[in-house]
Amino acid sequence: MEQSLQLQTRVDQAKESPLFYKVFGLVGAGMMLDAADVYMASAINSTIISTKFATLTQGSFFLSAGFLGLFIGSLVAGYLGDFYGRRRAYQLNLLLFGVFTLLGSLSPNIYILICLRLVAAIGLGAEVVTGYAVINEFAPVKTRGKWSGAIAVVANLGAPLGLLLSTFLIAPFGWRAMFIVIGSFALLLWIARRHFPESPRWLITQGRTAEAATIIHQLERNGSYELNSDGDFLTTNSHISKGRGLFVGIVAVSAALVCQYTFTSWAPSLLVRQGINIVHSIGFSALMMAGAPFGALLGGLLVDRIGRKWTITPSFLLVAILGLFYAHQSTTIGTVINGFLLTMMMYVLIASILSVYVSELFETSFRFRGVGYANAVGKLLSTLTPYLVALILTTFNPSFIFYIIATVAVLAALVVGVFGPETKQRIIH
Repeated sequence: MEQSLQLQTRVDQAKESPLFYKVFGLVGAGMMLDAADVYMASAINSTIISTKFATLTQGSFFLSAGFLGLFIGSLVAGYLGDFYGRRRAYQLNLLLFGVFTLLGSLSPNIYILICLRLVAAIGLGAEVVTGYAVINEFAPVKTRGKWSGAIAVVANLGAPLGLLLSTFLIAPFGWRAMFIVIGSFALLLWIARRHFPESPRWLITQGRTAEAATIIHQLERNGSYELNSDGDFLTTNSHISKGRGLFVGIVAVSAALVCQYTFTSWAPSLLVRQGINIVHSIGFSALMMAGAPFGALLGGLLVDRIGRKWTITPSFLLVAILGLFYAHQSTTIGTVINGFLLTMMMYVLIASILSVYVSELFETSFRFRGVGYANAVGKLLSTLTPYLVALILTTFNPSFIFYIIATVAVLAALVVGVFGPETKQRIIH
């Protein structure tokens, strides 16, 4: 027990080393792949429908298969990571995604494509869960929020990557080329991650202290931080029950994903119905989404400076306020500015909750399952949201959607503010 505590302390204090930067780079590449795939699926869906490879209904099933796979992958990754190791789960999910994405390029019909997409998305869903949690376990306690938030910034670079690939590949080479390129990249990354180190924190919980010590020695290449060496670097080792962690994590993740997905997917259509045509222009979409990387960067910076709760709770409240303002905008400049700010605040939440906070709510032995459960529920609710929105649009005024977003955001702010523990620089064993 004493040896395990000493090793845990060494991991907490180890400064950023070449091994850590290697881990960060490999995780970042995987997260970019995830973001690029979202845009790839959307572009491919429109193409297979326009080329009559699939009907509109079949295209919907293609997209739904992806969402279902992400949901299953989030759950499976939690069990694999906690019981069989982070490294094994991290490698298996990428291999699954790469192989079945490549096979998707050979699909003779839409039914085979839907099945292959489902399996590939299971691997991709696991990538998100494992990626954020792995960075959380390798980063020093003092700068854990900064590095976890930085992964969210890197991940957002995958969105323009996916758009560029779709633009330059689908028109001249067809939709199958996208599967070939993305699948090949995934397999190349899988090869690069062959020697990915196991999480020393997980090894310690398994009693494999000799293996953990070897990896920790590499993480200490650049020395160690001195705990409590300055006034703002305080550490705690408070216990958070699984029930409390799951409650706060599920609510926070679900609210962030539902608000972000509903706004970015439906706001243009809703405002068109209100007579604002600008939302259909490429320039408007680009300006609005430009808030995403700024928000992710801001979230990553704030969590280590002012704490997790003081970043998340006010951000949810700002999303509620900006969402209500956005519903009543009637000018182009007001729509652009409000849309940019709202997008930015939503991605502050994505960066601070998904990449930082939710992983810190759970101890090492339950972390992957806890993160997996929270992400799975969030993805499931995001999948069901379009049906709720469609129902609301047939019954109420389109602006009512923004009242729903505001309500969800306020409730999440209350849950995090009242029940959520502060995990800034918290020592988690």
